Amino acid sequence: MRHQKHRSSLGVSREHREALLSNLATGLITHGRIQTTLTKAKALRPFVEKIITKAKQAAAATEKKDSVHLRRLALAKVRNEEAIALLFNEKYKEFANRAGGYTRIYKLSTRRDGDAAPMALIELVKADDPGYKKAKGRKAAEAAPAAEAAPAEAQS
Repeated sequence: MRHQKHRSSLGVSREHREALLSNLATGLITHGRIQTTLTKAKALRPFVEKIITKAKQAAAATEKKDSVHLRRLALAKVRNEEAIALLFNEKYKEFANRAGGYTRIYKLSTRRDGDAAPMALIELVKADDPGYKKAKGRKAAEAAPAAEAAPAEAQS
């Protein structure tokens, strides 16, 4: 059965999709954030997060051959040596304490010129960013401001 096997085809052939995601991932790794269509951003997220996970695994690898193997696997997907070197040598440290969720997508307005496609901004999450934490109900939301105010009064 093919349950949950859907992958965004982006309306192009497999080879074109692989090249497109490779180029988008290169731009995201080198620049930290890129603007693209919402559909492409949603397709890019799992692609680039798997590459970042490979970089983290390579940093934690005990043997040199495992690290080289993971780097070559990432290079087979991204196809840009400078971007992979940047990720595996420097940027992986930003994600060392994160268990996932290395990217964030912001929805933007539609494209003004052309097809009016919904646009998005995809960026790499900063190391110290705690992310979105939802309050667990009304009581928790009311208790949080009271808890923050108490230490401020004690210092005065």
